Amino acid sequence: MTATDPALTALAQGWCALSLLHSRIETHIERALQAGHGLSVREYSLLDVLSRQHDGDGGHLQMKQVADAVVLSQSATTRLVTRLEDRGLLERYLCPTDRRGIYTNVTETGLRLLEEARPTNDTALREALDEAAENPELTPLVRVVESLHAPAVA
Repeated sequence: MTATDPALTALAQGWCALSLLHSRIETHIERALQAGHGLSVREYSLLDVLSRQHDGDGGHLQMKQVADAVVLSQSATTRLVTRLEDRGLLERYLCPTDRRGIYTNVTETGLRLLEEARPTNDTALREALDEAAENPELTPLVRVVESLHAPAVA
């Protein structure tokens, strides 16, 4: 294969379209969350992920798991947790069975803010997808996103 190979060119164009769709969605949601709730997309995502923890086996996430879920490095996730902790939206505590482990929970204030922000996030996502669907290059990707279903929670 060469750099001008049609298969590589098509692959690169597909990647560019996917990147463009992601950027448009993230930018639209970011503006809405910032304007309405003073949250970034990453902050919202972190609160959302942590709000889904539970007290059962494997119910509390370690920092690496949280970082993977919000698509950030561990150090960036730790900085984000610290910022939200400073705002009173999160709290950290030692793992009761392993004193080396530190868990993070969403505070009541954080849960209220998340619940207030959830409709804003959902509306902004819908708006961004509807707008992107008007672009013929992005329409197929929008349809794929719309056809995906969240994994079943056990």
